[in-house]
Amino acid sequence: MSKIYMKNAVAELDGDEMTRVLWKVIKDKLLYPFVELKTEYYDLALKNRDEFDDEITYESAKAIRRLGIGVKCATITSNAARVEEYKLKRLTPSPNGIIRAELDGTVFRKPILASNLHGTVSCWKKPIVIGRHAYGDVYKNCEIKTDCPGKAELVFTGNDGKIIRKTIMEMDSPGIIQGIHNLDSSIGAFARSCFMFALNEKMSAWFGAKDTISKTYDGTFKDIFQTVYDREFKEKFEKLGLSYNYTLIDDAVARIMKSEGGILWICKNYDGDVMSDMLASANGSLAMMTSVLVNPEGVFEYEAAHGTVQKHYYRYLKGEKTSTNPVALIFAWSGALSKRGELDGTPDLCGFARKLEDATIKTIESGYMTGDLAGIAQGKTEVLDSWQFIDKIAERL
Repeated sequence: MSKIYMKNAVAELDGDEMTRVLWKVIKDKLLYPFVELKTEYYDLALKNRDEFDDEITYESAKAIRRLGIGVKCATITSNAARVEEYKLKRLTPSPNGIIRAELDGTVFRKPILASNLHGTVSCWKKPIVIGRHAYGDVYKNCEIKTDCPGKAELVFTGNDGKIIRKTIMEMDSPGIIQGIHNLDSSIGAFARSCFMFALNEKMSAWFGAKDTISKTYDGTFKDIFQTVYDREFKEKFEKLGLSYNYTLIDDAVARIMKSEGGILWICKNYDGDVMSDMLASANGSLAMMTSVLVNPEGVFEYEAAHGTVQKHYYRYLKGEKTSTNPVALIFAWSGALSKRGELDGTPDLCGFARKLEDATIKTIESGYMTGDLAGIAQGKTEVLDSWQFIDKIAERL
C-alpha cells in the first residue's frame, strides 16, 4: 500500500537503555510500514550528551521550537553511580529540565485507560490530568554542602544596585543549603497554559501549593494564578460551567483520592513530578501515562512519562526478552504525529495516529498485554514479551 504522507518533520530525540531499544522496534514495526516518516534526529544518549557537554540537548530544544513538534524517548539523568558506570566527565543535568526551561512549557500528563484494566483507586471513573510547571524549583537549584558551622544567607543584588540580604540559618554544625527560584513571567505563562488546556479539555482545574508555610514563594504562585484567572479566564470558565479552585497541596491530595476524576490537577514542578508517578501507578502502570510539554507559543513535545527501565535493560543485555510495556512510547509517537497532521492539514496522518492508539488499546482489551498489566486486568490474559506485544499491535493495525 502507499504510505501516509507527512508534510513536515518532527524533532526526534532518541534516548537510553530499554526505552531506546523499544523506540527502534516501534518505528520498525508500527511506523515505517505505514507512514512516510519525516524526522530531524537528535541522539540524546547519556554518553553523547556528556561528550558534547549537553550542546546536543540545547540543539534539540531549538529544533522542537523551530519545527513546532518534538517526540522524545526516555533519557538518563546521571547520578554518582551513572558517572562511574558510563565513565562520564561530570554529572550531567536532566535533559528534560533543559528542554522544559528552553521552551518555557507546561507538562500535562494523562493516564491511558483500557476497559479491562482497573487501578487501585475505585472511585476514579474519568482521567485525572496533571499539569506540571516545567521551570525552576529544585530542577534549576543551587546547592552547598558545608563542612563546618557558619551563617547561611540569601542575597539578591538588583540591577539598580539595591541589595536584599536575609539570614537563612545560623548553622551550629555542618549541613546542606539549597537555593531555588522562579520567575513571575514563567508562573504567568504556566497559569495561561493550564487554563487554556482546561478550557480545551472542558475540565475544571484545581491548584494546590503550600502558601501557609511558603508565604512568599508559594504565595506568589497563588496570587498570579488568581489574577490571570480573574482577568482572562473566569468568564470563559463560567460560561462552560467549569470552575477553578486553589487549595493547600495536602488538601488537594486528600480531595483527589475521593474524586471521580475528570479534572486538571495543577502542580508546581516537584509536586507534579511526584504526583504524576503516583497517578500513573494508581491507574495501573507508569507505562500507561502520556506526557506532553506545551509552551505558550503552541510548541508541543511528546514523551513517555516513565524512565529508561534500567533493570530490564540489564536483562536484555544478557540476551533475555523482557516484558517491558511500550504503550507510553507508542502514545508519544501517536500524539506527535496527530499534532503534526493537525498543524499541517494532513487528516490522513491524524487518522493513522488515532488508529495506532486504538489498535494498542484494543490489543490490551483483547487480553494480550505485558506483565505489568496482567495483575490488574480482568478476564483472560496472555502475557507477552515486548516484541510479541508490538507484533500483536502491528497485526491489528
